[in-house]
Amino acid sequence: MAVSALILSLIFAAAAFGWRTWWQWHRTGTTGFHGISGQPGSLEWLVGVGLVVVLVVELAAPILQLAGIVAPIPLLDRPIVQWPGLIIALAGIGGTLYAQHAMGESWRIGVDKAEHTTLVRSGVFGMVRNPIYTGMFTFAAGITAIAPNPVAVPGFLLLITVIELQVRIVEEPYLRTEHGTDYRNYAAEVGRFVPAVGRG
Repeated sequence: MAVSALILSLIFAAAAFGWRTWWQWHRTGTTGFHGISGQPGSLEWLVGVGLVVVLVVELAAPILQLAGIVAPIPLLDRPIVQWPGLIIALAGIGGTLYAQHAMGESWRIGVDKAEHTTLVRSGVFGMVRNPIYTGMFTFAAGITAIAPNPVAVPGFLLLITVIELQVRIVEEPYLRTEHGTDYRNYAAEVGRFVPAVGRG
């Protein structure tokens, strides 16, 4: 199943980053990429670097398993885990792309503190504040179940940790500054990654 995990990872990367970047550039004249925020060595910068590293680790995990460098964890290397993982991964791809579409031209990777964007609160953003990350969590959970090895499992846990820090340390402070009371009211009403969880 590691082959399936690798193929789905490549599809996810091509769709969620490649195609979406092209769409953003075609519609707005900019790719939406702002790179890593903060001064080198700062916590904000380290979180950004960590996010890049963990995405590489998640992609490397099935490659290392296919190359025989790591072996799947026997307890998890079972069809009863892997087949639901496949469905979850596909749902994660669909959810991520849907949330990116719902964000429209406000979609960005990274934060430019001098830039002014629209606060999207409708559609799926009316249920959770960060549905793109929710989709990424879902996809990563599915891929980890498909190819559960000693790189993939800690990589998934690290992904959750790094995205939590990215949202709390980088993105939410920017949104509170940029949108003020509107964002504070939004955060009080809508959960961070799951409906009704992480409000405030």
